[in-house]
Formats: sequence, C-alpha cells, structure tokens
Amino acid sequence: MKTQVKTHRLTTAQALVKYLMAQRTVIDDREVALFPGVYAIFGHGNVTSLGHALERVKDEFPTWRGQNEQGMALAATAFAKAKRRRQIMVATTSIGPGATNMVTAAGVAMANRLPVLLLSGDTFASRIPDPVLQQVEHFGSPSTTVNDAFRSVTRYWDRIVRPEQLLNSLPQALAMMLDPGDCGPAFIGLPQDVQAEAFDFPAVFFEPVVHRQRRPGPDKGQLRAVVEAMSTSLRPLIIAGGGVHYSFAEEQLRKFAETHGVPVVETVAGKACIPARHPLYAGPIGVTGCEAANNLAAEADLVLSVGCRLGDFTTGSWTVFRNPETVIVGLNTARFDSVKHLSLPLICDAREGLSQLSAALPDWTSSNSWRERAALEAAGFHRYIDEIASPTGSASPPTYAQVVGVVDRNKKPGDYVVSAAGGFPGEVNNGWRQDEINSFDCEYGFSCMGYEISGGWGAKMALPDREVIVFVGDGSTMMLNSDLHSSVLSGHKMIVIICDNGGFAVINRLQINQGGVPFNNLIIDSRVVEPIHVDFAGLAAAQGCMSETVDTLDQLEEALGRARAADRTYVISLRTDPHAWTDGGAFWEVGVPEVSDRSEVLGAHAELLAGKADQRIGW
Repeated sequence: MKTQVKTHRLTTAQALVKYLMAQRTVIDDREVALFPGVYAIFGHGNVTSLGHALERVKDEFPTWRGQNEQGMALAATAFAKAKRRRQIMVATTSIGPGATNMVTAAGVAMANRLPVLLLSGDTFASRIPDPVLQQVEHFGSPSTTVNDAFRSVTRYWDRIVRPEQLLNSLPQALAMMLDPGDCGPAFIGLPQDVQAEAFDFPAVFFEPVVHRQRRPGPDKGQLRAVVEAMSTSLRPLIIAGGGVHYSFAEEQLRKFAETHGVPVVETVAGKACIPARHPLYAGPIGVTGCEAANNLAAEADLVLSVGCRLGDFTTGSWTVFRNPETVIVGLNTARFDSVKHLSLPLICDAREGLSQLSAALPDWTSSNSWRERAALEAAGFHRYIDEIASPTGSASPPTYAQVVGVVDRNKKPGDYVVSAAGGFPGEVNNGWRQDEINSFDCEYGFSCMGYEISGGWGAKMALPDREVIVFVGDGSTMMLNSDLHSSVLSGHKMIVIICDNGGFAVINRLQINQGGVPFNNLIIDSRVVEPIHVDFAGLAAAQGCMSETVDTLDQLEEALGRARAADRTYVISLRTDPHAWTDGGAFWEVGVPEVSDRSEVLGAHAELLAGKADQRIGW
C-alpha cells in the first residue's frame, strides 16, 4: 500500500516564502535565518500574490520598503559583503521598469561574487492577456521578457512557469549562492498568474535545513606543485583578496605571513584582511594602490594570490609583475580565478589552503633582505599618507585625502567604512588604515557609482552595533541618494560624508591625463545655463536626516563627533578640491586614440604603448 505523502496546498508565492523561511545558517555558534529579510517595492507584478504572502509573515520574515529597485539590491549586496556571505537578503520588484532598475545591482553582486536573491514579477505564462502593462514585446520571441536582461548578470537564472518547478529551482539557486567557488546572485522570474496558482507541495520541502560553510581542501597534486614552486622563492608576496574575508581566513593569513616572512598587500575587496600597522603589511596594490605594494610586486619572484579575481586595477592591466620569472599561485575556491594568466592553481578554501600550505613548508622563509625591503617600502607608504592627509597648512578647499585622514585619525573601534567608484577608491584604499579586520567595503568590482548610500544602508542593517561611515562624492550622490530616506524610515543610522568637487572630477582627471580637454565631466565644463550648486545638507534634511555643511577640516572633525552622537543618519557636506589626488598607482590600460589633431593625445597614445610593453602576456 502506497504511503500518503503529507502536503501543504499553497500558491507558488506562498511556497516560495515558506521555503526561504525554513533555511537556516550558523553565525558565531548561533543558529539564525539564512534569509533574514526582504527588500521590496510592490507593483502589479508582485503585490497581489508575493506581497500577500510576505504580509502574512511580516513579523517573522521582515519586509523593508525601498525607494528605488537598484538601491534595494545594492543594499542587499552590501549586506552580503558585511556578513561575509553568511546571510542572504532578498529583493523583489514588479515587472517592467521595476525589474530592469535592478539589473545594474545584479551586475555589482555578480562581479563581486556576492549572494543576493532577486525576485521579479513577469508577464502572464498563459499569454492570454498579452500585451500587459509594462510588457516589452519581442515580435519573433514571445517568451522573451525584460527579465531575460538578468541572464548576463546573475549566476543562476530561472523563470517559474508551473508551481511545482519551485521544488527543483529553489534548491539549485540556493546551492549556487552558498557555493564558495560559484557564489553570486540568483534571479527567479515569477509570472503573475503562476504566482497565484496553487499546488500540493510535499511537507518535507519546508522542513528546516541548517546550512554550514563548505571548506574544500586542496588537491594533493596541486599542493605538491605549489610547494615545489614556493620552496625556492626568496622574494614572495601575498596578495590578499576578498576570498580571505569570505573564508574567515584572516588569522591563517597572518600566521602564514609571520611564519614564513611574507609581505602582504591587499586588493580593494581584500582590504582589512590584516591591520595596516602590521610589520608585514605593505599597503594596497595596483592602480588604486601605493608605490610600496607595486614596487614589491615588480620584484617578487613568486606571488601567492589568495582569494583574488586579479582584475586590472589589481594587476595594473597586468604590468605590476615586472619580473618575467615571477610565478603566480592562484589559491582560490573558484577554478576560473585560480588559473588566470597561467597561474599555478591551488583550488581550495583559503583557510584550508593556507593552513595546509604552511604545514607543507615547515622550514621555508623569505630572505632577510626581502623582509627588510618590504618594511622600508611600507614605512615610505605611511609617511606619504601622513603627509598628504595632514591638515597642517592645507589649502582651501580640502582634498579627498585630507577628508579621509580626518576620519582615519578619529576612528573608533567597530567603525566600518563604505565607499565606491568615482574618486574615492584610491583615497580610501590608501588613507583608511584599518586597525580591525572586516572594517571596509569599497565597491570596485563593478565600479558602480551610486552604491555608497544604499550600500551603507545595507551594511548598517547587517552590522547594527557598528558605526557605518559612508564616503561619497557629489556625482554619486546625485545618481542615487533616496536611501538616505530609507535609512531614516527603517532606523538604520549611518554617517554620510559628501565631498562636493563639482562633478565627475576623477574622470575629468583621466580625460586630461590622456591628452583630452575638460569636457562634460565637471559641471563648469558641461553644457549648462548656470552651474547651480546643490545644497546637499538641505537635500539630506528634506529626507529626514540630520545634516550640516562644513568648510574646513577642523569643522569636519567637530561635525564627526556630533554625527556619532546622533540618533539617526547624519550627513556632512563639504566642498573639496577637484584636482588633488593620491599618487602611487600603477599603469592602467584605457583606449587612447591612435589618430588625433591634438599632440597631447598622440603623446598619451605613445605613453600607452610604452606602458603595454610591461604587460605580462603568457609568461
């Protein structure tokens, strides 16, 4: 006699919510929800079914109202970064523009290898009401909707056209988001009619499951090959990437460096893997890095890349490794990253890999002269940052470096810095000299301006007991500032420092440095009737924030104290120099015209060719 399977008759939307609520994880030996909440903007594609399902469980599974779909998903991405991939937020939108607004944020999560679950409404699977409101019709492909735009910016993509498909799709999406090597955002499209359809789902599908971090160890053959390569190295260098954070391998990184005398440099994603004043720390590497790190990379005979994706801003478009004999070891959970540019792969978890690699090299250390060289380079880095960040004798307006310096000198235990693309990556990557691990998030994997304020909201939600400090320029602020209001509404207080340099100043710098003339970047160089200044403190106040405008570094320091004491988001605005930037970066390849009527452009093209001569191609 066949045993009757216990079932729950639920709509697709209800079953999806119930499944997510059943997923658990462990943080600091405490079992918590894997999906702690949902960011939502409702529309006709998700309000009546998914919205109804979320409302019925609003106390156990909180829904947070966003102001912009991109901002919600950026907040979810920053949440995942701050939680080091241990918990995952959900973001849901309606169909049409609500969905496509979220595509940029999906790219941010994809580039940064961060888990976010994106749920968008979709057109009717039956197609009977077509064309429906917000539907974009593809004449020769009726099954294509705007949600197909997510295919290129998500690790997992699916459209549910029958309720029972959830039984296969949700576990697959979850497995991908939890995979240490394949981690990234997942997208699920939910047609309006299918969301409302009911099915008898097996009860076992909703039983609680506790997920624990998987730590794949190294292959013995790969480990032997890496040990053989490292055992003869005299000038090794470690590049610490974001994978160190996600593996919780900071302690193993420090022990490895100290045991074997290996200097450590960091990528933007890997920053705050080791305290900045550690004797073996040599600064950030690459285009937004410092001379110390780049000089060491130029002379290293072996580079141990730990949890890095080796983007062009880390490698200086593959010019920072000047020694043709340099061996690159790719220690990474992702096969794709571990073999880049003929690296010697060690495909494994960072914590496990560093521990086993150290144990296999009991008597190996770098040369004394190499360690001394690294210490001298690091000392030079700190002297330079102290000098440019000093408020003494500073001109008006202040520089970005001086603004970061104020916050760096006045940091408190628990401070967590958030920034993103524009002029700040090179400034915070150098000038924020971390005392604590996991105290930094500068989105530069996708180089997404507009991330900062939404990211600060998500980070504060993830780290409610820490002070989240956001550095943002005027250009990014104008792109996306509405989550200032979100943070006030939800009670997630952050400190936001808006540096107004009159437009997209760092791109103006790139334009000029490559032989061009100032055009369409700074407001004064754009087609405007009048260069009107935005009252950013007023803009913030209108959204419910506490705010003020300051003019000097002393005033900024005083305002920072008031901001720390505030009970809600506090915005500090000040004018900054559009032309002063931190030096020390590496070569970066961009397209420079081969033909031009400007001699400056032709000169820049010649410099480009000279820089490319140092590129590592198949060494």
